[in-house]
Amino acid sequence: MFMLLILVIGLIMKATCQSVEAYVAAHTLFWVGHIGQGYVIDVMLADMTSLRNRMIMFGINGTPTIASTFAGPRIAQLYYKHLNFRWAFGSWAIILVGFCVPVIAIMIYEQRKAAKIGVLPQEGPQRAWWQSVWHYTLELDIVGIILITAAFSLVLLPFSIAKYAPNGWASGYIIAMEVLGVFSFGLFYSWERWFAPVQFLPWKYLKEPTIIGSCLLYGVMFASIFCWNAYFSSYLQVVHRLSITTSNYVLNSFSLTSSILAPLIGLLISYTGDFKWTAYAGVPFLLLGTALLIPFRTPSTHVGLITMTQIMCGIGSGLFAACGQLAVMAPVTHQEVAVVLAIWGLFGSIGAAIGLAVAGAIWTNVLPQQIYQRLPEESKNLSSTIFGSIVTQLYYPDGSPIREAIIGAYADVQRKMVIAGACFMPLVLGSIYVWRNLNVKKLEREKGNQTRGNIW
Repeated sequence: MFMLLILVIGLIMKATCQSVEAYVAAHTLFWVGHIGQGYVIDVMLADMTSLRNRMIMFGINGTPTIASTFAGPRIAQLYYKHLNFRWAFGSWAIILVGFCVPVIAIMIYEQRKAAKIGVLPQEGPQRAWWQSVWHYTLELDIVGIILITAAFSLVLLPFSIAKYAPNGWASGYIIAMEVLGVFSFGLFYSWERWFAPVQFLPWKYLKEPTIIGSCLLYGVMFASIFCWNAYFSSYLQVVHRLSITTSNYVLNSFSLTSSILAPLIGLLISYTGDFKWTAYAGVPFLLLGTALLIPFRTPSTHVGLITMTQIMCGIGSGLFAACGQLAVMAPVTHQEVAVVLAIWGLFGSIGAAIGLAVAGAIWTNVLPQQIYQRLPEESKNLSSTIFGSIVTQLYYPDGSPIREAIIGAYADVQRKMVIAGACFMPLVLGSIYVWRNLNVKKLEREKGNQTRGNIW
């Protein structure tokens, strides 16, 4: 319920924001709520399932993406044509509450029923409000969270904004951000190592090769994908002349493939008990799907071939996500599942941030230069305006010198982004290699209730 509140506040702030700063704050709240909701659902499903069957339910939980893959782009097109972004965010805040409130009501009812029959553990002594604030500040390691968030933000953000600084990377505040970011990493380590009453990252779990390998796989996978995926929709609209609806259909074929495949991967793992060698099968799919985007970056490439690369990447990421999530849970007891899932999700968020930072750096530093270099001499003064607006980019007709210059610039930038994404692939292979070759069927027989949930 708390995550829903944060998510809705983020959507409302997006709908009403009047500045970039307000939108950034709203976007942060939105993703905190969005990821938090997903995490809570994963923990609930883990509590209801055995280790052997868990990925079947996790896969089924992701199947609503199939519907949103087709409905989302069309709805986005309608918002763009007939309303505006404020209605888009505001209306979904209302819709989300409408769908979630009945579920919350059922959970509250069941919780009260469980309390009446004595199933729930008795609460401890009541604390004053300030004692509760202090207790949860320590338990959640708020200081550690602030330090690690500041560290990654200060280190990664300059990659996207240095282009707009007065002296680029030589600007004082850019250098200061990098120095403070690195310093914050040191402070975070010192705090966690010697001072934190409750550690933000339980280091004992990161000493287990299967857990750290799974976390690294998830982070590296997102870093690789977001290197080229961040601006892929704009690329499809400008270079391949696709509408908002069609470009998002192509883009969403990635997540559609993963969603369809996930329950089937769960069934395969349930039948064989193996997840390490299943994960290896995803390496050629993700590598080939990423690498083929390099020769397919030209406007003459058929959209079907672009879609094929997204399907291949979807197969690879679906295998990695399912096997990696199970790998992080297999070595621990059932009571420790929530902790390792949180660590796993953290690495995914860090990987996505790294990928977006790389993409942002390439986009802001390379694309303006490429547009300027490729424009005809009489149009070079338009380069900043063209770079700053996709509407302006789409305004110029096909075959015109300006449109061809824009397409050439996009193709060059997309090539660099894809190469950056492909460079992460050796790390993917290494992350899987360090896993222990555990078999969840054998674990169920050997450990029994230690790895089994309550229902299935």
